[in-house]
Amino acid sequence: MSILFSPLSIRSVEFRNRLWVSPMCMYSAIDGVVQEWHHTHLTQFASGGAGLIVAEATAVVPEGRISPRDVGLWNDEQRDAWVPIVRAIHERGSLAGIQLAHAGRKASTWWPWAERRGSVPVGDGGWTTTAPSTLAFEGYAEPDALDAEGIERVVQGFADATSRALDAGFDVLEIHGAHGYLVHQFLSPLSNRRDDEYGGPLENRARLLLRILDAVREVAGPGVPLFVRISATDHADGGFTAEEATTVGEWATAHGADLIDVSSGGLVAHQQISVFPGYQVPLAETVRQGGRIPVSAVGLITAAEQAEQVLADGAADAIFAGREWLRDPHFGLRAAHDLGVDVTWPPQYDRARWRS
Repeated sequence: MSILFSPLSIRSVEFRNRLWVSPMCMYSAIDGVVQEWHHTHLTQFASGGAGLIVAEATAVVPEGRISPRDVGLWNDEQRDAWVPIVRAIHERGSLAGIQLAHAGRKASTWWPWAERRGSVPVGDGGWTTTAPSTLAFEGYAEPDALDAEGIERVVQGFADATSRALDAGFDVLEIHGAHGYLVHQFLSPLSNRRDDEYGGPLENRARLLLRILDAVREVAGPGVPLFVRISATDHADGGFTAEEATTVGEWATAHGADLIDVSSGGLVAHQQISVFPGYQVPLAETVRQGGRIPVSAVGLITAAEQAEQVLADGAADAIFAGREWLRDPHFGLRAAHDLGVDVTWPPQYDRARWRS
C-alpha cells in the first residue's frame, strides 16, 4: 500500500491522498480579485489528482500584499470571485485551501517579471509597509513599526478573511508564517527588535502568530483544518532556528493548528541555503519528531518514489510540491502510476490512462 495515496483525516475533512499543491503566487489579480487565469491554473491540479490545492498567499488587508498584483480577501467582491474556483476544484474531486497572509516589510514590491525591482513607490501604486521594527529587507524601503492599533488591525484582518474564505467554500485554512513575511518577521530576532510584549524572548516573538491562530480558530469553529507554514530556519547566523520552530509548532497546535507546513528561508537577502532534492525534509522531520506534531514537507520533491520515501521514513505526514505541479499539472496521476496505485481518473482522460 502506498502511504502517499492513502487518505488522511484532519478534523472533519478527509484528504483523498497526501500529495498536495503548495500555494504559489501568480501576481495576476486586479485590485485583489482573482481572474480567469487563477481558475484555469488551480482547477487543472484537481483534474491532475491533487488531494489538496492551497491557493496562493492571499492578503488579509490591502497593505499586506506582496505586490499590487496580489490576491486579497479583505472585501466581499474578492470573496465572491473565489466561489466558482472552489466549486470547480470540488467538482474535480480535490479539496481547496487558502493561505492567509500579510507581507509586512516585503510588501509593495514589483512582481517577478516587472522591469523594475525592489519597492514600488507610492506614485506607482505602492504604499508604506509595516513590520515589527523599522528594519528594511535589503534593497527595499524602510517600513513603519506596527503600534498596538496596527497589530489589532492585523489580527482582525485574519479573522475577517477567515470568515470570507469559509463563505467562499474553502475546506482548509493556512496561516503564512514563513518566507520573511510579517508573521515570520515577528518570529525572527533578525527582524524583530521590539522591546514590548511582542519582542525579545521567543514567547513574545510568537505572540502575534498565536493571537492570529486564536482569532482564526474562533471564527472557523472546530471542524476546519488549520495549517501554519513556517520557515524552520533563516539560514543566517542569529536567526530563527529549527529548535525554535519545533517549540513554536507545539504552541501553535495548542492554539488550534492541526499541521505545520515546514519550509525555510526568505527573511534576509544574505541567507546561505544549500539546495538539493528534498533539502527541507530534515527540517520537517526535526519539527515532527521534536514536537510529535503533524507536519508536511516541501522543497524540490519531484518524484513519486521520493515523496513516498519521505512519508515511509516518518519525516512528514504529507507532501507539498510546487514547481513540479507547474511542470506537470497531472503530477498526481503520474505519481500514482509510478507507484502502481490505481486512482480515479477524470472520465474525459481515462483513454490516456497507462495500461499494463
